[in-house]
Amino acid sequence: MPGFLLYPELNRSELFRDLETLEQISKSGEEPAEYDRSPIPDPEKLTLRITSFLIDQAMRYGFEGNLLHCYLAHTLVSTETPYTLLKERRSVEAGSMDGVMMRDLKIFRTFFSLNLETLSLQKGLEDLGLVTAFVRSSEGTFEYGEDVRSRICNLGVALAVAMSELQMKELLDAFYENVGVGEFGLHRAFRVSESRKHLITPLMGLPNVRLSDLVGLETAKEKLRANTESFLEGLGANNCLLYGDAGTGKSTSVKAIANEYYDRGLRVVEIYKHQFSNLHRVLRALGKRNYHFIVFMDDLSFEGFETEYKFLKAVIEGGLEQIPENVLIYATSNRRHLIREDASDRDEDMLPGDTVEEKLSLAHRFGEQIYFGRPNKQEFEDIVQELAARSNIELDGPELFRLANSWEIRHGGRSGRSAEQFILWLRAREGGT
Repeated sequence: MPGFLLYPELNRSELFRDLETLEQISKSGEEPAEYDRSPIPDPEKLTLRITSFLIDQAMRYGFEGNLLHCYLAHTLVSTETPYTLLKERRSVEAGSMDGVMMRDLKIFRTFFSLNLETLSLQKGLEDLGLVTAFVRSSEGTFEYGEDVRSRICNLGVALAVAMSELQMKELLDAFYENVGVGEFGLHRAFRVSESRKHLITPLMGLPNVRLSDLVGLETAKEKLRANTESFLEGLGANNCLLYGDAGTGKSTSVKAIANEYYDRGLRVVEIYKHQFSNLHRVLRALGKRNYHFIVFMDDLSFEGFETEYKFLKAVIEGGLEQIPENVLIYATSNRRHLIREDASDRDEDMLPGDTVEEKLSLAHRFGEQIYFGRPNKQEFEDIVQELAARSNIELDGPELFRLANSWEIRHGGRSGRSAEQFILWLRAREGGT
């Protein structure tokens, strides 16, 4: 069988070699030509390797059904090649790369056509039946969310019954254009890595939270939603500072938009303050891809002696290199002005107004500033009541509020976070009684 052009690493794949060998043995009952000078491979050992590998993939990604088809589909959508990156950009014509892709898909089609169920009926190959109609566990930590996992499995089913390489290419092109390819296509959130090899790596286990899960905060949520949607629609949007009291939902709101707007091509990349020296590299990498990116800076603040904020100021606005059009910066902070102001700024400086303005200038780079404040007593009780209802806690209002108000006094005051922590405590108490 000829080798792959766009997927050269598969030419060294033990799985593909084992599958090809197993099929040849099952058809002829003799050793394949390439093994003329070697002992005949043991079909049972080949089957064991194939089955073990595919089950391992299923446990990692949450695949089900025909695991070979899932693996092949995953390979086609998770591997970045010159062809897939062209298709990700939608409006770009692939040119001669269409023919190159068709050539590789002809090879893929031979593996999709392997009937593992029929092979499993042969003596010594029974284990193959375990991966033809695999039922995954309902519990587990998988690398992809449920929506991405199901899309890959459904794509595997569609590719397996495709009538031609052209039909396979059309199915894949639609996936590349609508979802994407590689890590940026299949994951919602990322972090800047400390590794020299990988600048940006996926974040696993992003909580499946939505803005509607945050009780109250309607004005703040609407401003955040409007700015994000304007960004996605290419209408212009501002870098955004979410500021206010601790535990009021600032960071959770950013996680929520990562989930809500994934299907529209939004991805969130988190960077920490000590990594700002890599920010230019991150922006250049993101600017090359056909997604909209939020560069997320959580709990951003600076002490008076820290100077990293000057670098960030220049990056956001004022430096020669502009932020790519497909990138915005969202930051959260308990401080509206981000940089601590000291009395000495006004008392000791010859031009105190200049010093104060210098420290305020970073916050001014964020054109959208959204306030997240502590709820008042009534709002806090409304949050508690809603969270209790979602958790099926049956406790009359006065008693629920008495316990909640007692809890928040001892746990940092009224906030969405303290309300959620109270409900977790109450669920544990109710479960133990």
